Amino acid sequence: MKKFKFLGVVLAVLLLLPMAALARDVAPIVSVDWLEKNLANPKVVILDVRKVEDYKAGHIPGAVNAFYGSWAVKRGDLLNELPATDDLFDTIGAAGIDANSIVVIVGPTDAVPNQFDMTRVAWTLKYAGVNNVAILNGGQNQWVKAGKAVSTDAVKAKSKAYRGKLDRGLFVNKEYVMSRLGKAVILDTRAPAFYQGKEKLPFVPKLGRIKGAVNLPVGQLYTPEGLYKDEAALLALATAAVGADKTKEIIAYCDTGKTCTGWTFVLTDLFGYQDVKVYDGSSMEWLKDPNAPAEP
Repeated sequence: MKKFKFLGVVLAVLLLLPMAALARDVAPIVSVDWLEKNLANPKVVILDVRKVEDYKAGHIPGAVNAFYGSWAVKRGDLLNELPATDDLFDTIGAAGIDANSIVVIVGPTDAVPNQFDMTRVAWTLKYAGVNNVAILNGGQNQWVKAGKAVSTDAVKAKSKAYRGKLDRGLFVNKEYVMSRLGKAVILDTRAPAFYQGKEKLPFVPKLGRIKGAVNLPVGQLYTPEGLYKDEAALLALATAAVGADKTKEIIAYCDTGKTCTGWTFVLTDLFGYQDVKVYDGSSMEWLKDPNAPAEP
C-alpha cells in the first residue's frame, strides 16, 4: 500500500510539471561550458544563424550555418514573417535536424536586435515540431569571450528529409488578436518609450500600442554583459507583467514579430506558461490599420 501511495505522489508531481519541461532533453538556455562538453554528442546540432561571412571567419567547432534570413522572411511590407512550410522544412532538413535532435542555436549578441535572432529561430523550430531547442547564453560573442576553441572549417550537414507537425497556435494573425482583445493578455515587449507612444521605428506607421496591452520590455531579459538574468529575477519580471496564472492566454508582439520571441521563449520553455502566442505582424501591421484599436 505504501508503494502505491508513493507512486501516486510521484504521478501527481509529474502532472504538475510544465509540459515543456517533460518534453525536453536539454535546458532551454545552455552555457558555453555545457556546449563545450557536448560538442561530440551525436544528438546535438549546433545551429549558427549568423551571416555566412561571419560564420566563415570563425565558428564553434562542428556548427552548421543556416543564416537568419532562412528562418524569417519579408512578405509584402512585413518583416520577419514565417517562410513557406516546404521552404522551412527544407531548411531544417538541410541543417541535419530531425525531430529527435537537440538543437543549440548560436547567434550574435553584439547589437541588441541581433540577440533575438536566436529566439525567433527557436520559436520557429518549435512551430515546425522540433521541441529540443536551446539558446546558447551570450551566443557566439560569449563563446569567444570565454576563450573557447573556434574553427574556420565549414561544416557540411548530413541532410535529412524533415516533415514535422506544425504547431500553428504559436503564431497568430491580426484578426485573431482582435478577437481576443479584453480576453487574452496582450503583451507589448518593446521599450517603454515605444509602448508609451513617445517613440517609434521609421518603418512603423505611427506611434502607439495595441489597446489594453501591458508592457514587458525585452531589454529586461539581459545583464549588461548580454547574458540572461538569473531565473528568479526573470520570473519576478514576468509575473509582475502577465501574472502567475500559467494557463492564461498571452499574445506577445513587438515591432516585427522578432524581438518579442525573447520573452515568449522564456515564458514557455523556462517557466512553463502553457498558452503563449506571437502576433507575427506586430506593430508594423496593427498600427497601419485605422480599424485596429490602438492607444494612447
